[in-house]
Amino acid sequence: MPKETVHDLGDVQLIEDLAHAKSELRSLRFKLATGSLENTSQLKVWKKKVARINTELREREIAAAEAQGSVS
Repeated sequence: MPKETVHDLGDVQLIEDLAHAKSELRSLRFKLATGSLENTSQLKVWKKKVARINTELREREIAAAEAQGSVS
C-alpha cells in the first residue's frame, strides 16, 4: 500500500499532522539545546515536514480563494 502524501490528506488531518510535527520539532530543538539529541538529522526531516504541510495548506487556501473569485 503506497504511503499517503500531504496531497492525499484532508484539511483536518493536515492540521493535526502540522500540530504533531511542530510539537516534535520543538521537542528535538529542546533536546539539541540540552545536549541530549543524538541524531541531529531528525531536525531537518521534521522542518521539511512542517514546510510541506504549510505549503499544501496555503495552496488549498489560494485555490479556495480563486474558486470564489476573490483573488485579484
